[in-house]
Amino acid sequence: MSVNENEKDKKSKSAGVSDELWKSYKETKNVETRNYILMQYLYIVKFIASRMYSTYKNLADQDDIISCGSIALLNSIDRFDYTRDIKFETFASIRVRGAMIDYLRKQDWVPRTVRKSLKDIDAAYATLQHELGRDPADEEIAAKLEVNMDDYYETVGKTYSTNILSIEELITDNLANLIPASENTPEKHYEDQELVNIISQAIDSLSDKERTVISLYYYEGLKAKQIAGVLEISESRVSQIHSKALIKLKYALQKYIK
Repeated sequence: MSVNENEKDKKSKSAGVSDELWKSYKETKNVETRNYILMQYLYIVKFIASRMYSTYKNLADQDDIISCGSIALLNSIDRFDYTRDIKFETFASIRVRGAMIDYLRKQDWVPRTVRKSLKDIDAAYATLQHELGRDPADEEIAAKLEVNMDDYYETVGKTYSTNILSIEELITDNLANLIPASENTPEKHYEDQELVNIISQAIDSLSDKERTVISLYYYEGLKAKQIAGVLEISESRVSQIHSKALIKLKYALQKYIK
C-alpha cells in the first residue's frame, strides 16, 4: 500500500505517524511507506548528530555519524511495535544515540592514558565522596591522586570529551531497561520524577561557575570559546570546569541507575 497525497498532507500536520500507517507498513513492508516514515523522523538523527558532532568534530565526520544514525533509524522502524504504549521518538532515540556511540567507540580515538586518568579521577571522587559525605574539592581529589594542581587541571581538561561519551554510554546502555511496557503507568511517573529529583540535586550541588557553564552549553547552545568570552576565562579553563561538573553528574546518575 502506498501513501497517497491526502495521507501525506495529514501526517505533515501531525506530530508523528498514525497507528494506521504503522499497521499498514507492518503488514505490507512497503518501501514507499517505510521511506515516508523515515522522513518524518529523520530529524531525530540530525538533532542527535548535531549535538554529538559539536563535541567530536575533530574526531569523526558528521556525514558518517548521520549515516550510521540513519541506518539505526531504519532498523528502529522495522523493530518498532506500534501496539505498545511507547512513543517511537523514545524508542528510536535510544537506538540512534547508541549506534552513534558505538561508531565513535570503534574509532578508538581516546588514548589509554586518558581513559586511565578518567578512571582514576572517578575512583578518587567516589571514594572521597563516600568518606566525606559531600562532593570533594579539586584540591582533595588532587591530593588523593598525589598530583599537583596544575597536573590535575591538565588531566581534567584532557578527559572532557571522554566524560561526555561516558555519560552518553551510561544513559544509553541503561535507559532501555528503565522504560516499562506502558509510558503512562504510576511506576513510569515515579521513575521520571525520581530521575528529575536526582539530576536536580546533582545540579544544585555544582558550584556557581559549574552551573553557569552547564547552562550556557546545554541550554543556550554556546561553544567553549563563546563561554570563555562570557566568563572572561580561558577556553581550557571552561573545559576543566565542564569536565568537573560532568564527573559530579555522572556519579549521581550512576548511583541512580545501579
